[in-house]
Amino acid sequence: MYFAYILLLKNTNLYAGYTDNLKRRLSEHLAGKVKSTRNRRPLKLIYYEAFVSKEDARRREKYFKTTKGKSTLRLMLRETLII
Repeated sequence: MYFAYILLLKNTNLYAGYTDNLKRRLSEHLAGKVKSTRNRRPLKLIYYEAFVSKEDARRREKYFKTTKGKSTLRLMLRETLII
C-alpha cells in the first residue's frame, strides 16, 4: 500500500509527499528527520489517500504540488484550513 499525504505546516503552508509507510514517515516529519519540514514544525497530517500502485501515489503527490492541485486541496479542506 502506498500513500499520498498532505501536512499542514506551522506557517500554514501545505506539504505534499508520498510513502509506502505513512506512520513511519509521519514520525520522521514530527521528529525533525526530514530536511524539508524540519524548520516548519509543528506540523499536522490533515489528509491522505491510499493507493495500490506506487506510481499512482507519486502521480497524486505531484498533482498536489501544482497550482491546480493546491486549489483543489484548499477547496476540499476548506473547513480544516480555517486558521
